[in-house]
Amino acid sequence: MARSPLLQTLRPVQGRLIASLLLMVVSTVAGLVPLVGIVELARILLPAVTGGPGSAVDADRAWVVVWVSVAALLVRLATVLGSSWLSHVADLDLSIHLRRLLVARLGRVPLAWFTERNSGTVKKAVQDDVAALHHLVAHSVMELTAAITLPTVVAVYLCVVSPPLALVTLVPLALGLIGFRITMRGAGALYRDYDAGLAELAAATVENSGGIAEIKTFGATGQAHRRLAEVATRFGGFNRAWMRHSALGMLLMELALTPALTLVLVLGGGVWMLRAGWLTGPDLVPFLVLGLAMTAPVTVAGYAARELREATEAARRIQRLLAEPELPEPALPAAAPTSARVELEAVSFAYSPTNAAVLHDIDLVLEPGTVTALVGHSGSGKSTLAKLLPRFADPTAGRITIDGVDLRELTSAQLYEQVSFVFQDTGLLRTSIRDNIRLAHPQAANEDVRRAAAAAQIADRIDELPRGYESVVGEDAQLSGGERQRVAIARALLSDTPILVLDEATAAADPESEALVQRALSRLVAGRTLLVIAHRLSTVTAADQIVLLDAGRVAERGTHEELLARGGRYARLWAADQRAHPAPVGRAVRPPAAERVETNTVVMSTGRNRVGLDTPSPSGSGGSTGDGEEESA
Repeated sequence: MARSPLLQTLRPVQGRLIASLLLMVVSTVAGLVPLVGIVELARILLPAVTGGPGSAVDADRAWVVVWVSVAALLVRLATVLGSSWLSHVADLDLSIHLRRLLVARLGRVPLAWFTERNSGTVKKAVQDDVAALHHLVAHSVMELTAAITLPTVVAVYLCVVSPPLALVTLVPLALGLIGFRITMRGAGALYRDYDAGLAELAAATVENSGGIAEIKTFGATGQAHRRLAEVATRFGGFNRAWMRHSALGMLLMELALTPALTLVLVLGGGVWMLRAGWLTGPDLVPFLVLGLAMTAPVTVAGYAARELREATEAARRIQRLLAEPELPEPALPAAAPTSARVELEAVSFAYSPTNAAVLHDIDLVLEPGTVTALVGHSGSGKSTLAKLLPRFADPTAGRITIDGVDLRELTSAQLYEQVSFVFQDTGLLRTSIRDNIRLAHPQAANEDVRRAAAAAQIADRIDELPRGYESVVGEDAQLSGGERQRVAIARALLSDTPILVLDEATAAADPESEALVQRALSRLVAGRTLLVIAHRLSTVTAADQIVLLDAGRVAERGTHEELLARGGRYARLWAADQRAHPAPVGRAVRPPAAERVETNTVVMSTGRNRVGLDTPSPSGSGGSTGDGEEESA
């Protein structure tokens, strides 16, 4: 039988939780002893007060009751403190344990897992879902234990004193439980609808507030507000329907659990039984003292049940994340590659077994020190193919090798000593600039970090920050898109890998930053095997090979001149690219020689060729944009 997600999640601390529960049981029972002591003192003292037979007070017995009650109070104090201490320590240890497990799992899942999910998903699992278990472990389990133990022990004691009156005392509790049952009819489906409605309301609110500029710009304020109002109205209607659905049960529960009803029933039933001779006056005292304690825990149990449900859902999400398949690591790593030759052999890829393949039978060779450009329409598979090289995911079929070694035979550490990447979406951690740059080499010397920053054209900007390299991204280091890109390039420079994957490196840069990014890239790519995703064809006209992808297949490959000469898909794509990015009127399509010398500082230099970032085509068949044009303006 499968273990429930919650029990599976709590397993690391189950021993301490059980011990805490036992202490709470002892504490609850010990807390009842002084109340029972009051009843026993009443039995001892009442005959003396009424002056009936045996009216002499048994002082020794009375003092025994007093001291036992005092001792029980001390036991309760010790056990409740012990139970609380154990539960809180268990909660802290569980939080640390789960977060370590989750972070470790996130460190072993394929990098593609993160591209399919936003940071909110990770934050919810590691922070929110783990925090949702806190109140359950540290408080609710103890409260629920006390809520079950208290009426159980009291009911047993009262049944010993007078079974008929005990049954009368249990009537409010029974009615309260019936009301609770009526209230919770269909609760599972209702809670799911409630969560869905709450999520829809949150999404509509974020959409309305986050896109307020666009909404006002395009005069859609009324439409956006109507959508939010409709969602809010629908959610409010659902809540009203739920309240009507549970109103009868709630009313019955509230009336049944009020102390006044218990008191009336106990007094009425007790007086009648006294007259009938079924019990004595002292026997009525425990019902008046303890009877009111019978119904109070039901409300606590209701709150605990809600927290139990929330914790169960959080545990289910945690277990789902912990079950995410890891990127396989070799048991015995292969020898590290000595060459930067990359080969893709019959590579196909699908995001899941149920999805259609997005790459089909890709054969490709990247020779050391050369540049390979991937081009094609949006959705053709360029980014997916490029992300297989740094092993964001493994091919569904075929293999990718470096110097003949399958990527799956290399450990992650070995792989990232060979491959680095700079993608369009630059990821910086909320830590210091220095630590962001030396992410791949945490022990790198400060001087090496500064050299990498200088080569990436970001050193001057870092020096302007309040704390220089110690400035924290997002706090005292507010960086633009182009600046973040250059920090990422500095990181890649410091890692100094022989193979580089590059995707639209200037996408986040303004024209002024773009030139700086280009200069940084010219340092980064020198002598490396480069796989670049090209969104503007004019940036890769001098590539050693250009690979045109179409629907996940290699449609054409060759140099820029060869592909233009064929007059096929690439030629049509080039014509479309030139129409989209024409050379401005009055500007030279090809800069004069003096300006081309300056342009050479902003190209991607490899061992054999230079791939210009917005530099003119060597064949003269295309226009020039970017820095080359700015120089000729």
